[in-house]
Amino acid sequence: MPLRLTPTFRDRLSAASRPLAGMWVSSGSPLVAEICAGAGLDWLLIDMEHSPNGLESTLAQLQAVAAYPSTPVVRVPSADAVTIKQVLDLGAQNILVPMVSSAAEAEAVVQAAHYPPRGIRGVGSALARSARWNRVDDYLTDAAAHVSVFVQVETARGVEAAAEIAAVDGVDGVFVGPSDLAASMGVLGSQTHPDVVDAVRRTFDAVRAAGKPVGVNAFDPAVAEDYLRAGAAFVLVGADVALLARGSEALAARWSAADGTDRAGY
Repeated sequence: MPLRLTPTFRDRLSAASRPLAGMWVSSGSPLVAEICAGAGLDWLLIDMEHSPNGLESTLAQLQAVAAYPSTPVVRVPSADAVTIKQVLDLGAQNILVPMVSSAAEAEAVVQAAHYPPRGIRGVGSALARSARWNRVDDYLTDAAAHVSVFVQVETARGVEAAAEIAAVDGVDGVFVGPSDLAASMGVLGSQTHPDVVDAVRRTFDAVRAAGKPVGVNAFDPAVAEDYLRAGAAFVLVGADVALLARGSEALAARWSAADGTDRAGY
């Protein structure tokens, strides 16, 4: 019996009646990815850019979250066409490509994600999880329906080109990265600097005017709420490693007897 793949993130956004909330999965752990997938969030971002993830660990995390309703998106480390091909062959249906600052760069990403004649993706479906080893009927001809492509605007140059980037056929949405954007604008570490917030909002307006969904990273709930009111269709509101770091710090603050109190008798 032929297999069916799950809806893409593009499809989920199109069908959604509210913004979709997600979190980073940056630990490189399939176990942690599965815990996060079962939490009830709409989507997960498995990160290969700033996390200890290679092809094998990304595959294991995709397998771990497959049984859950959260939609996985994989952020590849760069726009490299070979890496994009390999990640898609692992069975990632949704990719996010960082540091896209022009329409030409966005077009190259789209080309890398699709088979000829639309693109340059190499054909290996019989060998790959993407087509479930040719168990998905007509995967080669229908592959575009099974893959969604998102690009990340995170430079001042990208903000100015946001309308052109979003208008590229095959770009399914744009994600704004305030951290690198702040660095690009000369205010490293100040994601909520007024100039950065203004640039994020201008990007929102440009992408939405092009008819594409726009998302953003915002760990501060108040900032996330502001961006949702400004039109964000999808947000990342936390990260597995950050939750573990802050949670373990809270435990240490509560129980590690900084005042020298002996709690051995508790």
